[in-house]
Amino acid sequence: MGSTPHSLPEPATAAGAEGLAALLARPDKAVVVLDFDGTLADIVPDPEQARAHPRAVPALAALAPRVASLAILTGRPAGVAVRYGGFAGVPGLDHLVVLGHYGAERWDAVTGTVNTPDPHPGVAAARAELPGFLDTFGAWRGTWIEEKGQAVAVHTRRAGDPEAAFEALRAPLSELAARHGLMLEPGRMVLELRPPGVDKGVALTAYVHETGAETVVYAGDDLGDLAAYAAVDNLRAEGHPGLLICSGGTEVPEVASRADLVLPGPGAVADFLAEVARHVH
Repeated sequence: MGSTPHSLPEPATAAGAEGLAALLARPDKAVVVLDFDGTLADIVPDPEQARAHPRAVPALAALAPRVASLAILTGRPAGVAVRYGGFAGVPGLDHLVVLGHYGAERWDAVTGTVNTPDPHPGVAAARAELPGFLDTFGAWRGTWIEEKGQAVAVHTRRAGDPEAAFEALRAPLSELAARHGLMLEPGRMVLELRPPGVDKGVALTAYVHETGAETVVYAGDDLGDLAAYAAVDNLRAEGHPGLLICSGGTEVPEVASRADLVLPGPGAVADFLAEVARHVH
């Protein structure tokens, strides 16, 4: 295994070092998959104001033509991620894929279209019940409901005590989700109700097999990314070199402790991708 170029950060694990070396040695056999919020875009109080970091799109456009495939894997609707990321019509991102709703829907830059499944009936039922539900628990003030089409989320970041509101709502919302045949996905001051059977691990594994890639790189920042981390571990066991990147430092310890490489946030992720692009041909 060759040494890592001095301008690239060193992974903290042997498996991560192997993954980075494989990416640098055979980029045409590597797939790079990235979360959006917290990884390519800074976390903001209002999710509708999230935008890709200024250095993210140039870095992606530089790297994408040099690897087998580059994809965004997000809990957001695919079309929303494309708009907020500014990914459409960018030279170099002609073959970008955005897997939205944890992989349940897909946008391809080649066609510019989104393939969307029929919504789970429980999502509409839970959405209709949520305003009164939050009011019953005294959590209406400061919380905010995000409509996500295939899912619905409750944000507590703007509450007077975001962490207390998050913890107070976690169990009741879990019961509400179960009543409507949904699952509850906790995140960074957000609780999302979504259909079962779809997660980032399932989507990532399917995408790696679809591309035929040998090496897989995944970057994420939140609890919903742990399923993708587990998928990379499984792929490693099958002989695929892999690199797990955590964005956001140690803000989410469960993610940082599992990563091979911890970067302080989206700007650093963009810089890392740009540096990789400079080292591969």
